[in-house]
Amino acid sequence: MEMRDIEIFLTLAEELHFGRTADRLHVSQARVSQSIARQERRIGARLFSRTSRRVELTPIGAQLHRDLSAGHQRILNGIRTATAAARGTTNTLVLGLHGPQAHDCAHVLDLFRSRHPETELRIQEIHFTDPFGPLRDGSVQVATCWLPVCEPDLTVGPTVVTDPLLLMVADDHPLAAREAVGMEDLAEWPLPHSALPVPEYWLQTLVPTHTPAGRPIRRGPKVSTFQEVAAVVAAGKAICLVHGDAARYYRWPGLRYLSLHDAPIGEWALVWPAAGETGLVRALAQAAQDAGPRTGEPPAPAQPQST
Repeated sequence: MEMRDIEIFLTLAEELHFGRTADRLHVSQARVSQSIARQERRIGARLFSRTSRRVELTPIGAQLHRDLSAGHQRILNGIRTATAAARGTTNTLVLGLHGPQAHDCAHVLDLFRSRHPETELRIQEIHFTDPFGPLRDGSVQVATCWLPVCEPDLTVGPTVVTDPLLLMVADDHPLAAREAVGMEDLAEWPLPHSALPVPEYWLQTLVPTHTPAGRPIRRGPKVSTFQEVAAVVAAGKAICLVHGDAARYYRWPGLRYLSLHDAPIGEWALVWPAAGETGLVRALAQAAQDAGPRTGEPPAPAQPQST
């Protein structure tokens, strides 16, 4: 069985959806189907039971998933170790962060570096359109991610940052002139959402489909980066729930950040592959536990615009 076929099988076993598997691996759905059919012919048994409504692992498929998962992770770990050795940096921990989070997580990173001065802590940027991919392909060993994270192959560690969610709007948006803004106001304007498939439960944190009272919320432009989010909001095409770090680091012309009187609390935590936990990953998690989460303060309420 070739490595790519193993990756397709393991991904389909997690997603239980041919389309999402194809999107995650950046291959065609036909490629996924052909690979699974080839593996089933080689093994001589069905690995997945498929109906028009659902895909499930068969007992043989479930056993193969258990057996291959650990071995696949060991292969990825071995490749990372060999690569680090070739670079002369065997004590390297690659941490995936979103945007400017190195600043918000400095209290954790500084504590980790003081305890492990021999370790090179490398920062790699990751994006909301692919929050778990870098963890699964081994390009990062641990990452920050907003909660909740409900992925069976990933371990959720200590919380590193908490902030009330804010509402990003255009400077001249009608909401910017109101004295008070709340979650119910989201029903009046569309929210941008990810151009690439991400778990719906995870997207609901910033792009809910309903207000707390049950009013539907429209989804508008599809975006791939925070810069694209800012552009569609500044153009008045959408409003957007954001974490507090946006107001600290992205105070761009044309944008305003509004406090919500009933704002949910956004939490970021360390996340890593359950099968890829190392001593350095545990050490970073311990530093985060000991340092405690950074708690952000909401911005001062904006004054209503004069008319």
